[in-house]
Amino acid sequence: MTSDEDFSSLIKGVRNLDFSGSSVPCQLFLTGDSAFPVLVSPQKHVLIAASKYGKGRIVVMSHESYLDDLPFMEFLNNAVSWLKPSKASIIGVDKSFQILEKTLSLFGHKVEKISGLKKDLGVLCISGYDDSQAEEIASFLKEGGGLLIGAQAWYWSYSHTQDNVLLHFPGNKITSVAGVYFTASYGEKGIFDVSVHMPNTPWRNDVDFSTELKVLLQGVPNLDISGSSIPSELLLHGSLTFPVGMTDGYQCFVGAAFYGRGRVVAETHEAFLFKPELKTLTGNIISWLDMGRKGKIGVNKDLQDFAHILKNEGFSCVVSDLVPGLSVYCCTSYSDGEREKIQQFVAEGGGLLIAGQSWYWSYSNPNAVSQYPGNKILNPLGITILPSTIEPKVYKSLDPQKMAQTYNFHSALCQLLTNLKSRTELKEPLSSWLPQLRKNVSSFLKLPENPIVSSMWQELSLLVQESDLPDVSKEHPVKNNSKEAFIICLAQDISCLEKLNDPPVTIRLNAKNLGDDAWRSTGLYLPPRKTAKFVFPLSTVGKGLQVQVGCQSDDLSSAEELYRPPVVVSKKDVVGEKVVITSIWGGLLYVIVKGKSDLGTVPVTVYGAEPAPTFIKGQTQISSWLDRIRMSKVPWAEIITENIILTVPSDAIRSLQDPEALLSQWDKKMNAIADLSAIPKTFLRPERIVVDVQISAGWMHSGYPIMCHQQSANELTDLKIMNNAGIWGPIHELGHNQQRWAWEFPPHTTEATCNLWSVYVHENVLGIPRDKAHPSLKPAERDACIRLYLKNGAKLADWSVWTALETYLQLQEGFGWDPFKRLFSEYQTMSNVSANNNDKMNLWATKFSQAVNKNLVPFFQAWGWPIDEETIKKLSTKPEWKEDPMKRYI
Repeated sequence: MTSDEDFSSLIKGVRNLDFSGSSVPCQLFLTGDSAFPVLVSPQKHVLIAASKYGKGRIVVMSHESYLDDLPFMEFLNNAVSWLKPSKASIIGVDKSFQILEKTLSLFGHKVEKISGLKKDLGVLCISGYDDSQAEEIASFLKEGGGLLIGAQAWYWSYSHTQDNVLLHFPGNKITSVAGVYFTASYGEKGIFDVSVHMPNTPWRNDVDFSTELKVLLQGVPNLDISGSSIPSELLLHGSLTFPVGMTDGYQCFVGAAFYGRGRVVAETHEAFLFKPELKTLTGNIISWLDMGRKGKIGVNKDLQDFAHILKNEGFSCVVSDLVPGLSVYCCTSYSDGEREKIQQFVAEGGGLLIAGQSWYWSYSNPNAVSQYPGNKILNPLGITILPSTIEPKVYKSLDPQKMAQTYNFHSALCQLLTNLKSRTELKEPLSSWLPQLRKNVSSFLKLPENPIVSSMWQELSLLVQESDLPDVSKEHPVKNNSKEAFIICLAQDISCLEKLNDPPVTIRLNAKNLGDDAWRSTGLYLPPRKTAKFVFPLSTVGKGLQVQVGCQSDDLSSAEELYRPPVVVSKKDVVGEKVVITSIWGGLLYVIVKGKSDLGTVPVTVYGAEPAPTFIKGQTQISSWLDRIRMSKVPWAEIITENIILTVPSDAIRSLQDPEALLSQWDKKMNAIADLSAIPKTFLRPERIVVDVQISAGWMHSGYPIMCHQQSANELTDLKIMNNAGIWGPIHELGHNQQRWAWEFPPHTTEATCNLWSVYVHENVLGIPRDKAHPSLKPAERDACIRLYLKNGAKLADWSVWTALETYLQLQEGFGWDPFKRLFSEYQTMSNVSANNNDKMNLWATKFSQAVNKNLVPFFQAWGWPIDEETIKKLSTKPEWKEDPMKRYI
């Protein structure tokens, strides 16, 4: 049964519950992934909760008197019926609950008076003031028993002022294994209606961890995580978690938590365990996890060298899997083979030290937040190892006396929600936390669903729906790291599901892809705040396909001002035949086909989308384009030919009369790019150029897709502009995509050799000579560039951009394009090329000299290249290049 079904069983036939009597309840506190509220008062106090542990179930009442109060008997009958492992189960009722015993008997249950847990019971009904059988009750639950328990902790706290109620109150030593705690806070009194649907779990942020942090950081002035090991970042989303190690930017790399009766410490790289600089911290952690028991420390065999370190520090240690009798267990986060055993070990009082990073795993696996092995262990414990990384260096230790000012995701989110609802101005430290909080919320919303995560999801979703989303644009920019930017980013992550009323469209998906991951255009658009449903053939499920909304894929999170939301692209993996995806911003729809896939052509049915203005050369009829397609109200259009896809604002193509002619010339340009690159005429995946209102770097930037500003749309789609003024920028970026590391010498040639394709395309396709294609290639500019470089001593540090390009242009003007094509072809089959620039430059000098049968050593030396003696000797027998253009400058 799901939590919703469990909730329905518990409240069946119950309309309200009377908490107005003389008894004063306490508030209940919920953690973990199984606990859920049954009754939440108007002031958001949980007064009844339920949960599961192992095979068993538990219902918790916020005062023991409610177990013997007539107004509660209908509910308690439901509760006992839900708790019973079988119809014939015996219900053991503590002898103090006489009304409960009689009532359950009248309802037909087999009831027995008891004074504690005994054999053969199916359900145990007790108060929570005696923990002498806590271990036995935990085992009873784990094996399938049911527990009905009531207590309040506020009175107990009066005489135990030095004790932590959550950790030491007797009832909590019983119920905490299932994620339910009694607190010292008074609960609201009154007659409360029972919700038809399971209420949201309130978040608490009032737990003080300063004492724990003081113990963990005793004698640790700083945390040295420097070195070659790159750690991941932690998300501490549980209400009983707290940071131990944190960067100046509030990224956590060591975190701790209480879970059930036990404790957890997570470190985001196993190398931390072996660093001498962290020896004191490690000793503190083991002692804190051991809780004064001086018990045996178990170390998984993957960390057996760590066992030697612990033994040298005086700890009793054994290398083993998780076995009975251990006080603390140490393991890595790279396997979830002991997941259930570890979770139960901690819940029942064990200490867990777990270490590992997830960023490397995420390179080849999706959904690290939910699927990374360590997160399958840690997520229910309130901790997640994120794939984002942390700079390894020395960080100052946190100050236990300043815990209230220390970033904690759970607490910070509660504070921000209060601020957003009250519409007050952000103040420190919350305003400083906002950038990190924004990233953490995005990760949090990817967590596996449970009652607590779902409750916050619903609250955040409601916040978005009730907020006036900022009208972000170039004319109305939004400051990054502002409340407005936070709402915009939150809206991107929240689903606002609506019914799918539009008729379905079936597309034929080309799922054969021999290149890198490729976006396949569907020709469809998803309007803002709408939902699309994709239906895939079963044969394609789990084969790496993804559904994507939007193509403006640049993340603008680092921009000072925002002309659009920082992230507007949403993706979902095809892990089932049906994929439902929503976008607050809307966008063109794509299916991403994983590289090196061969699924053939497959039919995909899409519901909830509408056609986008799309022209595919050789498929779309000109008459349809002129009469209907180009006038679509969808804001984005795509112009598609074999080797390139242009995504532009629809307004940019309204007047486009002849897309065939435009794409024919793009075919010529792409053929020219392939020709110079010495690659097949048909690209393994078509290039993409996408127009955006704001991009992450430069006027344009290369990649997949190539991104450019809206002002470039005409340059891409207007044949007249192209033929007259050229198209240097887009070809420059396409040239970047053709650069290969084996013959590139970064940073010198990064912005230079890409321009070879610009020159080649302009001269061979557009008929525009190089001196007309770009102002920097006018003869006078080129001559001045050479002279300045030589005047400054021909230093390689100055050899870049136009200066570096000049070297290649002189070679081309001396020998034509064929040597370049032959070398680019040869390099594609070469292996074991050195990564060192000096070696690569000597290799290029050698290869080019051999291609033209000339000794080009003097030429490259004139340009300041680090030509070595071996190259000089190797090329010494070749004829001199008498026409060397550098001779007149030397």
